[in-house]
Amino acid sequence: MDGNKVTRRYFFFGSLMAGAVPAGGFGSVPSLSFLGYKSVLDKLNLAAIGLGIRGPQILREAAVTENVVALCDVNDVMAAPAYKAWPEAKRYKDFRKMLDAEDKNIDAVMIATPDHGHTPAALLAMQHGKHVYCEKPLTRTVWEARLLREAAHKYKVATQMGNQGYSHEGTRVAAEILWSGEIGSVREVHAWTGRIYAGGDGVQSQPPEEPIPETLDWDLWLNTAAMRPYNSAMIRQWRAYLDFGTGGSLGDWIVHVLGPANLALRLDQAPPISVECVTAEGRSQWTWPVSAHLRYEFPARGAMPPVTVNVYQNMRGDVKYPEGMEEGEPLLPPMNNLAERGRYAPPQPGMPQGAGRGAALAGRMGSMGGAPAGAQGAPGRMPQAGAPGAAGRGFGPGAAGGPRVPGNGALFVGDKGYMATSSRGEGVWLLPASRWKEYTLPPQLLPRSVSHTMDWVRACKGGAPACSNFDIAVPYIEWLILGAVALRVPGKLMWDAKRMRFTNSEEANQYLRPYIRKGWELKL
Repeated sequence: MDGNKVTRRYFFFGSLMAGAVPAGGFGSVPSLSFLGYKSVLDKLNLAAIGLGIRGPQILREAAVTENVVALCDVNDVMAAPAYKAWPEAKRYKDFRKMLDAEDKNIDAVMIATPDHGHTPAALLAMQHGKHVYCEKPLTRTVWEARLLREAAHKYKVATQMGNQGYSHEGTRVAAEILWSGEIGSVREVHAWTGRIYAGGDGVQSQPPEEPIPETLDWDLWLNTAAMRPYNSAMIRQWRAYLDFGTGGSLGDWIVHVLGPANLALRLDQAPPISVECVTAEGRSQWTWPVSAHLRYEFPARGAMPPVTVNVYQNMRGDVKYPEGMEEGEPLLPPMNNLAERGRYAPPQPGMPQGAGRGAALAGRMGSMGGAPAGAQGAPGRMPQAGAPGAAGRGFGPGAAGGPRVPGNGALFVGDKGYMATSSRGEGVWLLPASRWKEYTLPPQLLPRSVSHTMDWVRACKGGAPACSNFDIAVPYIEWLILGAVALRVPGKLMWDAKRMRFTNSEEANQYLRPYIRKGWELKL
């Protein structure tokens, strides 16, 4: 590596991290108790809004060291396990009443409601001066994302979006590999979810009305969304519905899968110039498409050239793989594959609890995204190298009979090689695998995190900002959720981030703000 290359690399890194990490590292910032921050020696009093699946998972890790004092969910059945786990915590159905009643007892709030409930809960919590941890995708629209960032600044609170891969070793190693110049300049990225849930099932009319369970407050569940008759499918499959979810898997697994690309390629530093839905299947007036291919075009970012990011939701069928891969060679690395090189990071809540289990889960996810178990080779592996569609550089849909796509992951196409990441970024390696076998990892440039949740807890106590605080999360989510607009409006949409509008589609512009029901207005 020549001297000029080293200088450019470290100049880029220095610019990236300037002001983001205190000189002494994490935990070196003195207590900011005068701004309402807790001392590092004091326990936070936590409240949780949304207690279905993710809520208790993210709360459980924080509860190891902090106090849980209040719980809120509109559905008593969904909340029952959390009520049992923290029996002494106060219980509420309406988060507005909880924040009013417990204002002096709460320091921080963790939010894991359906997507449409994130903004009203997070905004009100910050207005009460509470630190906020909010699950991805943070918001459903660009306007909401910018509103929450402004609120975090105004009310001076610690924030974190729950894209747990941002705290994982694999995501940070992927960035360091790319910055080292190992695969050259990247002008093309492909990210995908395999054969897992992505969108709806072609619902073309309003679901039939059903009796509202006595254990559910349907009005509070809808919050900002338009009132409509209750149907249990909306509760069970809310991600599929236009009014509740965010582009199907776009607001779910794709947030995780594209984390390494956003960090390594600094996609949050220069907004895309366009977004387009190339193909979509299963369109509906009520639900998101079953599968889709989105394409984002980004301009140059500093020394990095323009890059095109392809996103395949619920990718099915056959694909062509990068050249040079051998028969039976897996496309994606096992999760936590860095353990063998001493770079294993503790898993986040909901992640596998070890490298072995991570590899097993990667295989299980591979079977969901590729051939059925027992057919055409091992799950998560390429069963037919050299088949039609497998030849040639690049990645994407290939000819019939080609390799099957495995699991959830991303492929970086550089002018000097390829790099792949799996799942949330838990695994990373170079392709073909022979290149990875003898590869020496580059020096660590990014600070490491023990836990995504505790990263935020530290920030709440006056430490360095969390790794996905709203200043970092909002630019990422803003460009990503433009894809949800493209899923609804055909054609190539040209984006003007400064003016927060599409320059060639007024139809698209109407989806940059959410519908807000009377009585739920959102203001700073």
